[in-house]
Amino acid sequence: MQRYKCIIAYDGTSFSGYQIQPEGRTVQGELEKALGKLHKQQAVKVTGSGRTDAGVHAKGQVIHFDSPLNIPEDRWVKALNSMLPDDAAILSVEKASPDFHARFSAVGKEYRYKISLDRTKDPFNRNYVCPFPFTLDLEAMEEAASHLIGTHDFTSFCSAKSEVEDKVRTIHSIKLFESGENELTFQYIGNGFLYNMVRILTGTLLEAGSGKINPNDLPKILNSKNRDMAGKTAPAKGLYLWKVFYDN
Repeated sequence: MQRYKCIIAYDGTSFSGYQIQPEGRTVQGELEKALGKLHKQQAVKVTGSGRTDAGVHAKGQVIHFDSPLNIPEDRWVKALNSMLPDDAAILSVEKASPDFHARFSAVGKEYRYKISLDRTKDPFNRNYVCPFPFTLDLEAMEEAASHLIGTHDFTSFCSAKSEVEDKVRTIHSIKLFESGENELTFQYIGNGFLYNMVRILTGTLLEAGSGKINPNDLPKILNSKNRDMAGKTAPAKGLYLWKVFYDN
C-alpha cells in the first residue's frame, strides 16, 4: 500500500461541510466516491487535515489516502478530477511516507476571511465574501488583533459546541489587507484553530472596527474564557482554508 498526500480545493457553497455525514453532500463523501470508482468499488478512506463547516471554502485543504494502485502522481490528478463534481478539484498528488498524516502531521494552518465593503449588493459574490457595507477603523482592528497574537486560551473565541478540552492555541500572525475593489481580507496563521474560532475572531475584529468593542478590551475578553464576551460569529461563506503547513 502506498500513502498519497493530496492538496484539494473546493467551493463549499453546496456542501454540508468537509466531513462525511449520514445525510448531506460532503467533500469527503465525493472524494471517497471517486476513489471507490478507481478501485473497482472497494472502499478507500480519506483523511483530511481538519473539518470545514457547510459553506466554508478551501484553497489548500490537505488529505491523505492509501492505495495499492501503482499510478503516477499526475495521472492521479487527471483521473480523480474527471470523476469529481465541478465544485471540487485535486490540485496535486504526491507519494508520502507511511507515517504521514494529513491531520496529525500538520504544524500550522492559514485561514483567510473575505469581506466586501461595497455599498451595492453584488449577486455574483454572495457565496464568497461577507457583505459589510459599513465604515471600519482599520487602526482599531489592527490594535485589537495585536492582543490576539501569541499563545492564549481561546475559549472566548470558540463555539460552545466544541468538545475539545484544551483550548490553548498559538496565533503567529493576523494581517488585514485589501484584496480587491472594496474588499478586505483577514489573514490568520497559527498552529491550529478551534471550532468557529476564525469566524468569531473576525466578528470580534469587525466589532472593534465598528466601535462596538474597545480594542484594549481584548485581553479582558481572552482572560474571561467566556464566549458571550467576544463578538458575533461571522458567516461561513467568507471563510477559506488557505494552506496547511508541514515540517517539510
